[in-house]
Amino acid sequence: MMTINKNIIRFLKVFLLLDLTLIVYGVIFQNVIWVLNTQVAFLGSLLVTLASFLSYKKNVNNRLSSFEKKDQYKTLEDRDKIDEIDDPFDLYSEYEQIPEDELTTEKIKEIIKDEKSKIKKNSIKNVFTSAGGFVSIYRIFAYGFLIFSFFALNNNGIFLPVAFLIGLGVVPLGTIVSKVS
Repeated sequence: MMTINKNIIRFLKVFLLLDLTLIVYGVIFQNVIWVLNTQVAFLGSLLVTLASFLSYKKNVNNRLSSFEKKDQYKTLEDRDKIDEIDDPFDLYSEYEQIPEDELTTEKIKEIIKDEKSKIKKNSIKNVFTSAGGFVSIYRIFAYGFLIFSFFALNNNGIFLPVAFLIGLGVVPLGTIVSKVS
């Protein structure tokens, strides 16, 4: 069973307090349709945030487990962890010094092309390894819910853009309030 982090509970309390304040305001000063718009947007925004968190958490755990497997096959020639953090693309490693008289335009272009290929190879690798974070079933469902709810409100003629945007803003505002407090 998954344990709930204290930070998550704090975020949840702030979100619910802001949402409850929004509901009370809507009931007293607005109407039921205004409250419905804010609540649908709040729920959609909360689902997108939670889905993003879960998918990226899964992605990080998968990458950590793959790093643990790599550590089993580590050789003495591998770079140490500090060097990997400071220089992930291995740009500052030792290289053979080329005398200036042998350094031609073609040689410089070849060196630059070689270094660019190292960066490009790592960038493409990062895209594929992190693809699970931004193309997950959780996020697809959450964005689908948000889009479906928008169209449902709009097609029934009860969509209020200002109320919907206020409802969407509860989660980012709650995150800021949680971090500040």
